[in-house]
Amino acid sequence: MNIILASTSPHRRRLLERLQFTFRCIPPEIEEVPLSGEAPAMMAQRLAQLKARSVAERYPDAVVIGSDQVASIEGAILGKPGNFDRATTQLQNCSGRDVQFYTAVAVVCLDRNLEQFHVEPFNVRFRTLNEVQIANYLRLEQPYDCAGSFKVEGLGIVLFEGMTGNDPTSLEGLPLIKLTELLADAGLDVLQR
Repeated sequence: MNIILASTSPHRRRLLERLQFTFRCIPPEIEEVPLSGEAPAMMAQRLAQLKARSVAERYPDAVVIGSDQVASIEGAILGKPGNFDRATTQLQNCSGRDVQFYTAVAVVCLDRNLEQFHVEPFNVRFRTLNEVQIANYLRLEQPYDCAGSFKVEGLGIVLFEGMTGNDPTSLEGLPLIKLTELLADAGLDVLQR
C-alpha cells in the first residue's frame, strides 16, 4: 500500500514511524491561515483535510495522511511563535492557565473515494512560570516551530501541572490511536500485515 504523510514536520514523521510501516513524506501545498471567526477545532480539521487532499490530488492511488494542530486559550488561537520574543509572550499567557489543543488527522485516498477525519482534543494545565523559567526553557529547547511554544516530548513536560485527554500522541502532533482506526478502515491494520 502506498502511504504518504502530507507533512514536512519531523515531529509527525517520528510519530508515524512508531507504527512501523513504510511511508514517505511529501509537503502539502496549502496556506495555513485561519479563516475569520473560525473556531480552533474547525481550523485544525480544515487544515488537516486540505493537507491530505493537496497531496492526494498529486497521488490519487495513495493513502494520504494529513494532520494539523491548533492551540488555544479560551478560544483565542496560539500560532507557532517563530522566535524567542513571541514564544516568551505565549508562555507568559499560558502560565497558570489551561490551554486546549485540537489535533486533527485526515486520511484520504481519491482512487478509493475515501476521506475520513477526526479531531482529538487535549487539555494542558500550565504551571505558574516566572520569567527566568520561561527564558531558560526557551534557551534550552527553542520550540519556535511548535504551537504553544513547547515540546511535550522533550523538556516541555516540566512546564505542566497536569494534562487531560485520551491520546497523548495528539499533543505531540499526530493522534496515533485514532489514526490507527482510520487506517484500519482504509485497509491497513497495523498489526496484520
